[in-house]
Amino acid sequence: MKKWYKYIKPYLPYFIIGPLCMIVEVVGEVLMPKFLANIIDYGTGARDIENASEVIKKIYSFAGDKSPFVIAIMLCMVITAVLMMLGGVGGAYFGAKASVNFAADLREDIYRQVQKFSFADIDKFSTGSLVTRLTNDVTQLQNFINMVLRMCLRSPGMLIGGIIMAVVVNPGLTAVLAVSLPLLAVAIFFIMKTAFPRFSVQQEKLDNLNSTVQENVTNVRVVKSFVREDFETEKFRQANALYKTAGINSMKVMILMSPVMTFFMNATTIAVYWIGGNMLVNNSMSTGNLTAFITYITQILMSLMMISMVFITASRATASGKRIREVLDEEVDIDDVEISEEDAARRISSGEIEFRNVSFRYYKTSDEKVLSDINLKIPAGATVGIIGSTGAGKSTLVSLIARLYDADEGEILIDGADVRDYTLYNLREGVGFVLQKNTLFSGSIEDNLRWGDSNATEEEIKKYASIAQADQFVSQFTDGYNTMLDQGATNISGGQKQRLCIARALIKKPKILVLDDSTSAVDTATEAKIRKALSGMLGDSTVIIIAQRISSVKDADMIVVMNEGRITGTGTHSELLAGNEEYREIYYSQADGKEGA
Repeated sequence: MKKWYKYIKPYLPYFIIGPLCMIVEVVGEVLMPKFLANIIDYGTGARDIENASEVIKKIYSFAGDKSPFVIAIMLCMVITAVLMMLGGVGGAYFGAKASVNFAADLREDIYRQVQKFSFADIDKFSTGSLVTRLTNDVTQLQNFINMVLRMCLRSPGMLIGGIIMAVVVNPGLTAVLAVSLPLLAVAIFFIMKTAFPRFSVQQEKLDNLNSTVQENVTNVRVVKSFVREDFETEKFRQANALYKTAGINSMKVMILMSPVMTFFMNATTIAVYWIGGNMLVNNSMSTGNLTAFITYITQILMSLMMISMVFITASRATASGKRIREVLDEEVDIDDVEISEEDAARRISSGEIEFRNVSFRYYKTSDEKVLSDINLKIPAGATVGIIGSTGAGKSTLVSLIARLYDADEGEILIDGADVRDYTLYNLREGVGFVLQKNTLFSGSIEDNLRWGDSNATEEEIKKYASIAQADQFVSQFTDGYNTMLDQGATNISGGQKQRLCIARALIKKPKILVLDDSTSAVDTATEAKIRKALSGMLGDSTVIIIAQRISSVKDADMIVVMNEGRITGTGTHSELLAGNEEYREIYYSQADGKEGA
């Protein structure tokens, strides 16, 4: 409870009032059978009021000697039923308010935590699993809380009240409960013990199913272009079958609960009828009391069934709660909690970058390094090109600048200060990225461009879109910059997406601009226009261009050549062409050197 009290505290009145309302309903349920017994014994029977209880005498006296006895009792029953209805509605209302608000706050905290995750943290959980934890797992907790608030006092109250009233009606007959209740408790224990691991497995299979669906929908164009619909359908079928099997295994526990409860309920009822019937024949028990006792027995067993359902739901909620806590308790490997007040005000001013003996590996238990002994200094305001074969570590290298990952060894300095001495906000605010994967969000083109600067004017948006060679095609759309993009911007081409992403980064006006293979889907003529426009407007910004084509970087102030996670050469285009064999191989491999000439 200490872990979850944070989400209970703001709505504590709902958590208190809801169960209290249910007590009203419980009191009514306990009284109703007794009222009915009195009607049978003193209303429709001999009407021997002198032998009735003092409560019945007072009710009869209140109704008046001329009023029918049955009507007086029924009036009490109607009033009790109305109060029960109000209590039940109030309990359901406040229970829903409490559980829904609890879930909303919890979901928001999980989302905030995920936003803090580094790439490595997200890789640890997987996207599909995080989606499941944010949705289905939170819903399981919400359902559990709603059930608990409605049942936490109602079920035990009905159980205790039923037992007390059964003892009051006939102490001897309650011996039947002394046999059936322990046996039922043992059966419920074993059912719960079986349920918990099955629910954990079910949630894991749901993770896998969500990941499969997400991957297929996100990459639907690739699936269709390679005619892999049958393969993906089979992949989904297998994931769905595993989830179905896990669900059936879980439901078997739920299904088993009903016949077990029904068996004990029927067996107990038969025993009561047998023993109570003999008492009735011997005149040691009245017909009304026997009817009331049977009703109390039913209430007791039903309350146990409700309690057992709470425990079953608790098993599933516990499995979901454990998965949620794994996210909330995850120590984010990249944060700025130890930043001093002096460092908190530090911002990138000039954009000088230096790598000192930097090494990095994605899997910390692996001996294989993605980057090894990187030493590189990039002057402020310089344009630097990075080129190398696929898998050389180019994108990983620039990811370390904004702490999308943290280096395992060495240090990275910006303007002479370690990147760890910047707050993540100030560091990333000063760095603009155009990543390999061009990601735009559903919404208008203007909304996407304003990610760079939410306060940008329309003139600035058009200016930077023109520099990125995007204004021309955007202006041709009927709605211009108000054109709505589908999810993943699937209604525009890859080259158009790249140009919009470049414009978005330029609007940010960063001191360090990273273009990670950002013109790969753009033709060479348009790329040349983009390079020419960029050279004239970036001013003193430091620009890092990662490219596969030498023509994209040959005019840079410095070119860095990488191979297998190491820097194998630095210099200008002419210097590397004269003295670096790897650079020459790349140069001559591109259309026999014509592209780079």
